[in-house]
Amino acid sequence: MTHSIAAPPTTRAIEVFSGIQGEGLNVGTRQIFIRFGGCDLRCNYCDSAHTWTAPDTCRIEKTPGDRDFEIHPNPVPLPLFLDWIDRQNQPRLHDSISLTGGEPLLHTPFLEEFLPPLKQRTGLPLYLETGGHRPQQLQRILPHLDLVGMDIKLPSVSGETHWQAHQEFLSLCCAAGVEVFVKIIVSDDTLETELEQAAQLVAGINPKVTVFLQPVTPLSAGETANFGDRPTPAIKSPAPTKVLAWQGMMKRWLQPVRVVPQTHKMLGQL
Repeated sequence: MTHSIAAPPTTRAIEVFSGIQGEGLNVGTRQIFIRFGGCDLRCNYCDSAHTWTAPDTCRIEKTPGDRDFEIHPNPVPLPLFLDWIDRQNQPRLHDSISLTGGEPLLHTPFLEEFLPPLKQRTGLPLYLETGGHRPQQLQRILPHLDLVGMDIKLPSVSGETHWQAHQEFLSLCCAAGVEVFVKIIVSDDTLETELEQAAQLVAGINPKVTVFLQPVTPLSAGETANFGDRPTPAIKSPAPTKVLAWQGMMKRWLQPVRVVPQTHKMLGQL
């Protein structure tokens, strides 16, 4: 009697590269970025609509930081993915690994198999960057994570509404004792009532969770997102006086509220 050997799990990636983290608690640190393909959100301010669908190919950096990409077909089997990370993981170069997208939690079955050997082989902390709206999927991989950066999507800015999911998501992180921070994109269209709601949501779970207000980076000339039948929204950054007022308001409920733009764009990093 013959027994078939199960094929290794696969995933659809967009890219793997070495770079400087531009957002959140890890800002300025060197990371291996694993960008997964596919997103179930359609945020108005999105500057990376190429991540919304899982592509037929992915690009993999050969030498950390050199941007000497190779093109490989999707989907990618788990053993090959680990080999790519081994190639990036030069001694003492990286501080952590970023799992980003798209929305990485759309790849939860793969992550369940991938994260344990990834941590074992690299010894690096694992950092999940997520829309913060898939608590059921988060729960399945939470034991393998060291840091979670979750969004709270303001309807007035993103066009998305996920208050209940955000609350459940943050509650799971805090209950598990995993370090977590919240990122909130703000624009000139931000409603202060929504920021109040976000502040109260976080404070109701743990007022010591760090919240980052991130002024939106407007789409540059020729840079558009595919919004189907509706035109690409004109997104404006908020005035500094607005941001100062919002930060002061939110600090009535929260202890750490920081204002940090996308610093990687200022540095010309991916």
